[in-house]
Amino acid sequence: MTETRDRWYRWLCEVRYGGDPAQQELVRQALYPVRDKVLDRASLGPADTLLDVGTGDGLVAFGALDRLGPDGRVIFSDISADVLQYCRAAAFDAGDLGRCDFVEASADRLTGVADASVDVVTTRSVLIYVADKAAAFAEFRRVLRPGGRVSIFEPINDRMQECSASTFYGYDVGPVADLALKASARLAANQPPGADPMLAFDDRDLVRLAEQAGFGQVRLDLEVMVRRARPAIAWDTFLRSSGNPHQPPLGVLLAEAFTPAELATFSAHLRPLVERGLGTERRAVAYLTAGDVDMP
Repeated sequence: MTETRDRWYRWLCEVRYGGDPAQQELVRQALYPVRDKVLDRASLGPADTLLDVGTGDGLVAFGALDRLGPDGRVIFSDISADVLQYCRAAAFDAGDLGRCDFVEASADRLTGVADASVDVVTTRSVLIYVADKAAAFAEFRRVLRPGGRVSIFEPINDRMQECSASTFYGYDVGPVADLALKASARLAANQPPGADPMLAFDDRDLVRLAEQAGFGQVRLDLEVMVRRARPAIAWDTFLRSSGNPHQPPLGVLLAEAFTPAELATFSAHLRPLVERGLGTERRAVAYLTAGDVDMP
C-alpha cells in the first residue's frame, strides 16, 4: 500500500478491494451498469461539457468521454489531488487528455468551476460523504448552463443497514451476537448513526434538496434489492478491505474491537460464511435527475 498517497486514493485504488485484483474486477463489473444508467439519464449531447463531481477513479467521467463527440469535454473534479493525478495519467494513456480538465474541489464548494459553464453534472456515491448537501446542490445549480441537468447516483444507507445485533456486513452472526455488538459499536464510533453524512439522509432528502436548489424538474427512482447470497471472498481479502474511506480495513477494526480470544471466536464463526458467500446482500440506491426542462 502506498502510504504517501491520501486516504481517498488508498481506499479507492487499494483498500476497497483488499488489494485483490480479482475482487477489484468484480466490483468494477458491478459498477458498469451504474455508470451507464447515470449517463443514460444525463442525456448527453455530442458537444456537451460534463462535470463529474467526486470523480474518484473516473468511472463515470471516462464513460462520458466515450459518448461525447470530439468537441465534448469532461471536467474531472475531486477533493483528492492524488486521485486527480491518477485520472490525468489514465486520460493521457487513453489519448483523451486534450478533452479533459481537472479541478481539485469539494462538492459543496466547486472553486475553479465558473458559473453557467457546464451542461451536465454527474455524481456517483459522492453526496454520502458531504455534510452540507444543500450547498452541494446549490453549487450544481450555479455551474449549470440554462437547460443543464444533473444526474446522480447515491446509496441510501439509512434504508438498508447490514450491521446489527445479529448481522455483520450481511452475515448471520447470531451465535456470536455479543461479539457482533462490539464490532458494530466500533464501526459506529467511527461513523455515528444520525450524525455521519453517509447515514443522515435518505431519498426524500435528495428530492427536497434538489427542489430547494431551484430545479424545476426533479425525478428520483429508488431501487431496493435483497439477495440471499453474497459473492464468496477470500478471508484475507475480506480482512484487508474496508467499506468506505472512514473505516480502517476490517482486520484492523476487529483487532481493535476484540481481545485475541474474542477475535479467534468471532473469526471462526464468520470466516466460513465469508468464504462460501453465505450472507444476505441488501442495497437501496437512488438515481436522481434534475433540471429545468422535461427529462426522459
